[in-house]
Amino acid sequence: MAAPNKGRRQAGSPGRPGRTLALFLIAMVALTGGMFWSGHVTPRLGIDLAGGTSITLQAKNTPGKPNAINKTNMDTAVSIIERRVNGLGVSEAEVQTQGSSNIIVNIPKGTNEKQARDQVGTTAQLYFRPVLTVAAGGPAAPAPSTSGSPSGSPSGSPSPSAGDPSSDESAGNPDPSASSTAQGRAVTDALKDETPSPGASGSDKPASSGSPDPSTTPSADPATAALEKKFTDLDCTDEAARTKANQGATPKDTIVACGTNSAGEWEKYILGPAELEGTDVDDAKGVLDQQRGMWIVTMDFTGGGTKKFQSITGKLSQQQPPMNQFAIVLDGNVVSAPSVSQTLGGSAEISGSFTQQSAQDLANILSYGALPLSFQEQSVTTVTAALGGEQLQAGLIAGAIGLGLVVIYLVAYYRGLAGIAIVSLGASGIMTYTIMSLLGPGIGFALNLPAVCGAIVAIGITADSFIVYFERIRDEIREGRTLRPAVERAWPRARRTILVSDFVSFLAAAVLFLVTVGKVQGFAFTLGLTTLLDVVVVFFFTKPVMTLLARTKFFASGHPWSGLDPKRLGAKPPLRRSRRVSAHTDPKEA
Repeated sequence: MAAPNKGRRQAGSPGRPGRTLALFLIAMVALTGGMFWSGHVTPRLGIDLAGGTSITLQAKNTPGKPNAINKTNMDTAVSIIERRVNGLGVSEAEVQTQGSSNIIVNIPKGTNEKQARDQVGTTAQLYFRPVLTVAAGGPAAPAPSTSGSPSGSPSGSPSPSAGDPSSDESAGNPDPSASSTAQGRAVTDALKDETPSPGASGSDKPASSGSPDPSTTPSADPATAALEKKFTDLDCTDEAARTKANQGATPKDTIVACGTNSAGEWEKYILGPAELEGTDVDDAKGVLDQQRGMWIVTMDFTGGGTKKFQSITGKLSQQQPPMNQFAIVLDGNVVSAPSVSQTLGGSAEISGSFTQQSAQDLANILSYGALPLSFQEQSVTTVTAALGGEQLQAGLIAGAIGLGLVVIYLVAYYRGLAGIAIVSLGASGIMTYTIMSLLGPGIGFALNLPAVCGAIVAIGITADSFIVYFERIRDEIREGRTLRPAVERAWPRARRTILVSDFVSFLAAAVLFLVTVGKVQGFAFTLGLTTLLDVVVVFFFTKPVMTLLARTKFFASGHPWSGLDPKRLGAKPPLRRSRRVSAHTDPKEA
């Protein structure tokens, strides 16, 4: 009957505790070594512990939409800002509303603070507008350019500046008044044919620098005169002037705007009504163009956006420069103005003087969409870690007191077994600290005060698992078994209890993590992590250590300070002896 069980380990047998313990120690050493190798030997801290930057944004009503500031739009803005910041790899950033029109953004120290600050309040209103005319960016500049490709064109060649000394118009009008007249002519001629038909020939269009038609002089149309003056007076080198250039304009308006060419020089544009919007962009990426050796932003359009893009590029491809260009306008500024020579499909690119970071930043903004509201940076406050440090110190003191009380209880009640529990708690603490340090650069985990509370609560959960196992061993000894079989027979019962208890704790942590936001998630994450580590430590460290120590004389003999003294536990006579006595007395009774 013994043959079928040969080679099989019976339930409750010790197995190979030395191998299990060795694997655990190797894993712990590997994690610790990885922590030192990565250079992150301390966990990342949240804004409440490390300090950082707190930004207050105030919502402003959109022109033509006086009731735009509402709960729906504010919640949408919070969601978009949070995704933008997280897209930069900034973890533990807090984005929340305050009152009815303010949004508070807290960015921890040590992250991409400046980069995140540049993006949180960017409205990212993206429009594709046809270019009607372009000129050098100074006030009363020479006549606009009527040929060449803009700085953002696929060819990458910058457009000749209208103020270039080699230009005929510039040479003929050296004084500001003459150049102002030339700009006025350009505005009039551009507005005269603001919406060219697809079949129009470039030769039928008036030249930007040609003589004005008396019937279309600026004084004949007040709107044209106003736009002419605005374009002529616009100084793109002045930041305030750039901001006010098209403030309050709607997508259907003809506007003036500023942008820079590949040489970093300012240019000003007259742009027609928007043909596409940012909502027509499906995805955007910052990539390196290997052929041209420059960073660009590629965009893929939605189905509806593709049709619109094909339509506008088909029209523009039949025009003469600069009216064969479309300007990509972000928050009122021209970031690129490529020329079109043929009908294009469902993707486009933005090129210019991009660095890797600026290209990826712009792609990040476009990917997550435009904010439904405009925001003004109301205040920027540097948050110091002094208050958080005091709270952390108080929390650590509370944790140390709690841990000390647990150790005193274990020593007083379990005596020698307390050493196993303390060493196991130490192993759990090392694993927790190491993994938290690695999760900082890995997934952006940041330790905040609630997370510290979760780690302190975990001390009790871990100690409870040891107590369950020790009590099962004691129960077996009370039944009259010796230590070695008691350790193995107690394990299956203790294991089930520990797994059920830890499963309930982990389930509570998971639910709390899913249904909460902000710092409370830090508490839930830490609680769940330490609960999983409790299972690992008990199964792969505490149990093997207990099996090995059961073979030593101190514990096996039931030393009074071992915590397993049969007399103190009120053990019954050994089961093996009781069976022998009953077997010996039966014949006499018979």
